[in-house]
Amino acid sequence: MPIVDSWLWPAPSKINLFLHVTGRRADGFHLLQTAFQLLDLCDSITIQVSDSGRIGRSGGLPGLTAEADLAVRAAQLLKHATGCTRGAEIDIHKRIPAGAGLGGGSSDAATVLVALNAMWDTQLKVDQLAELGLTLGADVPVFVHGHTAWAEGVGEVLTAIETEDNWYVVVFPEETVSTAIVFSDLALTHTTPRTTIPRLLSRACGSGMGGFLSDPNFHNDLQALVESRYPPVASASKWLSGFGVARMSGSGASVFAAFAHHAEAQAVARQCPQGWSVFVAKAVSQSPLLSAVQAWHEQVRNG
Repeated sequence: MPIVDSWLWPAPSKINLFLHVTGRRADGFHLLQTAFQLLDLCDSITIQVSDSGRIGRSGGLPGLTAEADLAVRAAQLLKHATGCTRGAEIDIHKRIPAGAGLGGGSSDAATVLVALNAMWDTQLKVDQLAELGLTLGADVPVFVHGHTAWAEGVGEVLTAIETEDNWYVVVFPEETVSTAIVFSDLALTHTTPRTTIPRLLSRACGSGMGGFLSDPNFHNDLQALVESRYPPVASASKWLSGFGVARMSGSGASVFAAFAHHAEAQAVARQCPQGWSVFVAKAVSQSPLLSAVQAWHEQVRNG
């Protein structure tokens, strides 16, 4: 079989269409209900495999050591779990900002797990890769599975869903939000009533995402708390609310609004105040990572 030892892999971003805190486990972890909407805003990861056994990294976030990088940790985790003796050089081109609530680090880790599972031929099933990914972070499994999804538990119990192909303006006010501090805040309640997938889809499909985001039955339980602690997030939310309902993704700091047309989203993005980062991204139901895996296998088969 021909050897394909270098390939370019996408790592998509996500937003949380809503985030409800519905309870708390005995170990202190919060129980959630959320919907992960995948976006076509992606990091790009070039991986070259070798027989050296070494895991190397270039690119990535400035100031982040290779040892602390989730992508490198994912590769080491896969080696340890499977006994693989091969190595890899991982070159990460970042587009998703860190600390933005868009899942960039988790997505990079998931892409490395999925890509090296193919390139090293370690033959783990998707559920096994997702289980490994969960040890790196609660958002990793959704990127491993590669579908926009409803999530429960701590975010790892996933059900693939289909949503409308909206455009989103995502604003990152260049503020770092501590997820640990937000979830440990005594003002955070964990008593939001549980909802259902049919209720979500009845609001998120057919009436446009703008209508869904304005539904008071779906919200982000962390948003008011984060806005009170981090004024730049509140400012970004207030500005974007001038064009539609603005919602925070995850524990922040990014906020987003939905638009039916690309031109409309671009027009809003062009008005973004200086000092903030702004992205226009399209909703996708299936991760481009899945297409990349298929393309890699076809290249291997066809030489």
